[in-house]
Amino acid sequence: MKAVVCHRGELSVQEMPAPVPGRGQVLITVERCGICGSDLHARAHADQLADSAAAVGYHSAMRPADQVVLGHEIVGTVAGYGPGARRKWKLGTRVVGLPIVQDGASEAGVRMVGFDKDAIGGYAEQVVLQESFTFEVPERLDADIAAFTEPLSVALHAVRRGSVQKKQPAYVIGCGPIGLAVILILKAAGVRTVIASDYSARRRDLAIDCGADVVVDPALEDPLTAAPYHGPLASMPELLSFAFDAIGKVRRIPGLPWTQLLRAGNRLGVGPAGPVIFECVGVPGILDRLVTAAPLRTRIVVAGVCMEPDTFRPAIAVNKEIDMRFVFGYDPGEFAETLRMLAAGKIDPRPLHTGTVGLEQVAEAFDDLGSPDGHAKILVNPQA
Repeated sequence: MKAVVCHRGELSVQEMPAPVPGRGQVLITVERCGICGSDLHARAHADQLADSAAAVGYHSAMRPADQVVLGHEIVGTVAGYGPGARRKWKLGTRVVGLPIVQDGASEAGVRMVGFDKDAIGGYAEQVVLQESFTFEVPERLDADIAAFTEPLSVALHAVRRGSVQKKQPAYVIGCGPIGLAVILILKAAGVRTVIASDYSARRRDLAIDCGADVVVDPALEDPLTAAPYHGPLASMPELLSFAFDAIGKVRRIPGLPWTQLLRAGNRLGVGPAGPVIFECVGVPGILDRLVTAAPLRTRIVVAGVCMEPDTFRPAIAVNKEIDMRFVFGYDPGEFAETLRMLAAGKIDPRPLHTGTVGLEQVAEAFDDLGSPDGHAKILVNPQA
């Protein structure tokens, strides 16, 4: 079969043996595979990615000298089964799946499809997935839409980790593919005010298409002041003044167990709370800028992958009680729920889909995606 092989940062189409499904696995003929920002990182920063993976116990990630087939946002049709599979679907059934396979030869027992030199990714005519982590695509959902299941699952996980309330403002800093996906999920979740920020006019237009309520060019305007925010969280003196007034009024009521009420309110999240900021840029310095500019009690969800060391000033975050959460991937339930949302029309990812290429054009597509003023998401069609 044909596949796009990454070796020392170069991408080339090569002939290679078709993968053979192992125990409990399913062979997929790939219809579409999205090009992800992590694929771009893997091509240019394989050593850094592998070092990060090793730090959390995964030691099989690709290195620049390895020959690896990238691609993990996969949709395709069932072409065969390995031993011990349940054979849930007829051959030709369209499916999507988590890019993880179980492998007894691996030290961790799993391999990450598209990032492991021994687990062929989706920039190929065929790929192997784990049957138990694979899901049938409803008939009414075409391959171009189903291919967004994986990246939108990442966004769903980020939004859930952000615990955004519908009336709580949400700021999306960076409108690349992950930022745009977060906007789609926020609006699908009913969040009323979504403020998006990006230097690229093209990406700002795409943010509007994805449902952002306010769109900002950060070269001209601070995104955190672009929409009115109500609450005593602009500064510590303002919050303390609010607290003095509130407690003073409560303690005037005879017999009121005000300390118990405060504890109950804290457990329920009642009281002044800042917005939720989704950091989807992943460059050094952005976290410090957000911590410095954010209102008190802001929650920052870090979805951007910064490949370099970075710093921020903890003392500022401490004084503001900033809540910082880092997100990675999704769970199988979120993956399945994203597929259901796509099938029900609750999410429309078509604004993100800005191009489709065959295997021969993958290297050019990687270069094109390096510019923020061109594409958002390019899909690869290995059958083209």
